[in-house]
Amino acid sequence: MLNPKLRRPIVGLAVGVLVGSGLAAMPGPATAAPAAADGLYATSTLATNLDTKLGTRDAGSYVDSSGKLVVNVTDAATAAEVTAAGATPRYVTRSGATLTAADNSLKAGLKTPGTAFAVDPISNQVVVSVDETVTGAKLAAVKATVAKLGSAARIESVAGKMTIKISGGDAIYAPSGGRCSLGFNVRNSAGTTYFLTAGHCTNISSTWTNGSATLGTRSGTSFPGNDYGIVRYTNTTITKTGGVGTSIDITSAATPAVGATVSRRGSTTGTRSGRVTALNSTVNYAEGSVSGLIRTTVCAEPGDSGGSLYSGSTALGLTSGGSGNCSSGGVTYFQPVVEALNAYGVSVY
Repeated sequence: MLNPKLRRPIVGLAVGVLVGSGLAAMPGPATAAPAAADGLYATSTLATNLDTKLGTRDAGSYVDSSGKLVVNVTDAATAAEVTAAGATPRYVTRSGATLTAADNSLKAGLKTPGTAFAVDPISNQVVVSVDETVTGAKLAAVKATVAKLGSAARIESVAGKMTIKISGGDAIYAPSGGRCSLGFNVRNSAGTTYFLTAGHCTNISSTWTNGSATLGTRSGTSFPGNDYGIVRYTNTTITKTGGVGTSIDITSAATPAVGATVSRRGSTTGTRSGRVTALNSTVNYAEGSVSGLIRTTVCAEPGDSGGSLYSGSTALGLTSGGSGNCSSGGVTYFQPVVEALNAYGVSVY
């Protein structure tokens, strides 16, 4: 999926510079809770806290159709802790340790471009996705690798080609010709303003514009491995609001739970919605592997890279890449925004 303005196959999603009334108040820490935590934030926080506390004693978690957090367990003691914390335990066959070992094995042995994998807590397996470019001997090799893991892993096919995607919420441009999307406006403790976008976007240029005026200069970039970058505003005449579009006020940041309903905004396809299907996904792009991504059913197209993933007032991620499109549907992966905020010492506002 190649943006016509780009010289290499990158596509992207992002939220552009937002023009509005005065600047918001100074933000708190990246992980600070909102004054009145919404359902997603509360559920995501509970899921994160339980995952941290239980480690491999749980085998993943997800939000069920009623909106309750379900945590996979293999023993009664862990089930009791889950219940005491306010979540629902679910007994499964494969433990967190078993799934972690399978995931680590794939990280070490599966580097084929066009593949991705993540733990699916609903099926209690690691799901390996292969796009339409993985055929013949390459597909046979992937199948052989997955077969070594037995029932702990399975293969699924996804439509289209697994690519990174440059474009987004409000469009941002590299003078060399690339287009991406701005993810979120952020600040550091001194009040200096920046915006976050995808690292595969910031890799291609140190300067970014809105198509007519220079916005700022790159302060950091990380891709592959991660997929985030940060640009410091040098333009003092544009008002930088802390929201998404003109109606969504972002006040906090979190990592969503599997099963959560989410939205994203990009400069090519606007606002689209879907559900989270996995966390900590690894995607093998042609340009390199990226780990720790959020997998979703939200569609995306070239030019959406870097754009914002959010739910209500909570920032969740930055558009990385995926397969498919917004006509036939697809799979899109997002860099968790909390990781980027912590890496650069900035906060949403």
